[in-house]
Amino acid sequence: MSAPQQNNTPRGVIEHMVREQVYKEMGLPLPPQAKAPNGLVVNISARHCHLTQEAVEALFGPGHQLTPMKWLYQEGAYAAKESVTLIGPRSRVISNLRILGPCRDLNQVELAFTDAIALGFDVPIRMSGDVANTPGCMLMGPNGYFKMDEGVIRAQPHVHMHPDDATFYGVQHLDNMKLKVHGPCATTFDNIVVRVDKSFNLEAHIDTDEGNACGLKPDTFCELIK
Repeated sequence: MSAPQQNNTPRGVIEHMVREQVYKEMGLPLPPQAKAPNGLVVNISARHCHLTQEAVEALFGPGHQLTPMKWLYQEGAYAAKESVTLIGPRSRVISNLRILGPCRDLNQVELAFTDAIALGFDVPIRMSGDVANTPGCMLMGPNGYFKMDEGVIRAQPHVHMHPDDATFYGVQHLDNMKLKVHGPCATTFDNIVVRVDKSFNLEAHIDTDEGNACGLKPDTFCELIK
């Protein structure tokens, strides 16, 4: 007898579907948020790195390929089994820094503000891929070291959108929105940058500092505001 398949549908998407059905059964008009084509998922993006194939081979050996450990919400993205040690300017380290795959065409480390302070970095807030004039670092893996001349950033809070989502919210690629997080520590984040692509699922990313500040939990109600 085969094992039952695990349902990996995010809670936010399930709640969106249930809300639509409840309002339909009650014969009531849907509130604006419930009329969205897709349910909003808000995830905390913990510290991690993106690496080129060259960096992977320097750290893990010639020909090494990243091994998916956990698939993420965006199509094709995954947390790899491989991790590295990050060495900061004060010779302080963070071990088991997770690599996110697949490999990219540039190297980038994303830290929360408290991570950066502990390591001795003065990191700017940047969109992913915008690494010019940012601090560098040293990474250590089982096969050796890899020096990054730049690429250590604090990620700009952002939201991934399919074009259908962008149409619904009336925004375009690189526009700014607000993310309102409800609950006991209700918080509204300004300057949530919109990223639009046909491959994207509707998902907002904030870092661990931001997630802790607003008390974000899997069942916390969140909404995007233009």
